[in-house]
Amino acid sequence: MDPSQAHLQDQGVHEPPCRGWWRNPIDERTMKRILHVMPVLILALAPALATAQQVTVGGQIRPRSQYRNPSLSGAGSTGREFFNDGDGFTTMRARIHADAKLKGNVRIFAQLQDVRIWGSETSTLGDFNADNFDLHQGFVDLSSEDDVWLGRAGRQEVNLGGQRLIGAVDWTQQARSFDGLRLQRMKDGTGATFLAFQTADATAPTQSADAGVFAGYGKINNVLGGALGLYAIYNTRNGALSIDLGTFGFRQVGKIDRFSYRLESYYQTGNTAGLDVQAFMVGARIGMNLGKGSVTLWYDYLSGDDDLTDNTSKVFNTLFATNHKFYGYADLFLVIPLETGGRGLQDLAVKGTYKTSESTLIRLNLHSFRATKQGTLSTKRFGEEIDLVGSWRYNEHLAFSGGASYVIQGDALAELGRLDRDMTWLYLMVDATF
Repeated sequence: MDPSQAHLQDQGVHEPPCRGWWRNPIDERTMKRILHVMPVLILALAPALATAQQVTVGGQIRPRSQYRNPSLSGAGSTGREFFNDGDGFTTMRARIHADAKLKGNVRIFAQLQDVRIWGSETSTLGDFNADNFDLHQGFVDLSSEDDVWLGRAGRQEVNLGGQRLIGAVDWTQQARSFDGLRLQRMKDGTGATFLAFQTADATAPTQSADAGVFAGYGKINNVLGGALGLYAIYNTRNGALSIDLGTFGFRQVGKIDRFSYRLESYYQTGNTAGLDVQAFMVGARIGMNLGKGSVTLWYDYLSGDDDLTDNTSKVFNTLFATNHKFYGYADLFLVIPLETGGRGLQDLAVKGTYKTSESTLIRLNLHSFRATKQGTLSTKRFGEEIDLVGSWRYNEHLAFSGGASYVIQGDALAELGRLDRDMTWLYLMVDATF
């Protein structure tokens, strides 16, 4: 990587979030593995189960077939590069969990998952190692009698507000979880959440630095037809690419009569990789219900930098966001600011939904992507994207979805070395839970 762009590497995200999600999921032996693991999981929780007031066991099987053309060719200085011919593959998530509610308002939750590509093992007779088997969540809760107060310790998913800055990225088969602590007070939709997570520890042989994230989130209900969210997030990391970064902002979302709206703004300040950071983001949407459907106008602005070689950075970092939710389903901008080349991002979109029945929904989204700063690029235009998705829920345990995206490539993506022609992406997914 060009040293001048080192600071673009996920300043607040110490794992590459979602990078390679299409390379991660399961083969036909997974069900056997889960059946083998279930007794182990139950035995591990046996002391708790013996005194539990309520115990539930559940799971999920979620295969997803995809086709992308052009497909991933590798990772460069500005993120994932797509130059190979078309590629089709099937990934799958398999999860099993046990949830024990004990006396004294104590809860123990453990969730195991296996994530891989179908056909990643030529023969399970010869290769039966659980390379992609992991503890996705494992935590203990202590709550007050009225469930207003909650303390949690362990590995856990976190979704703050609209997941603009911290989210579990459930679309990816592996999803994201954190190791650490949560303290929360919430009553009638109003309250506060405090988080302290260890995202890297140099004691572990796989890590070379210590890193963490500390966050405070406040929510005030019944404000302007909705709720106001307040954010304060601090990211820290030592070592060569040190981070000392604060992110502060708000998100107001609500509904008035037939109209829905969102307004949010965030400011970042601090230091990353020796650079002084002053960056911001603003976003807004307004939507209207139209019988069985809706139409929404959407705009997001993430600040960028004209000069990536000086000692300042004006590039907004989306931290641990669920970016698949926001910047197009084709996932060209999963890792921001890396995958915008530090030039920022503008997303002007029109989104429509239509509910054909109680169990069927169709979505059509149109995006126009541009950089906020041109710098050495000949144009700000990243391109346009069309997303069409349909979903059908068979019953409470089984759902199907499928979609297609077409990206009209802009010259800026080619100049960043990421995409040199239009892209097509297709998917079909089955989601079964119990």
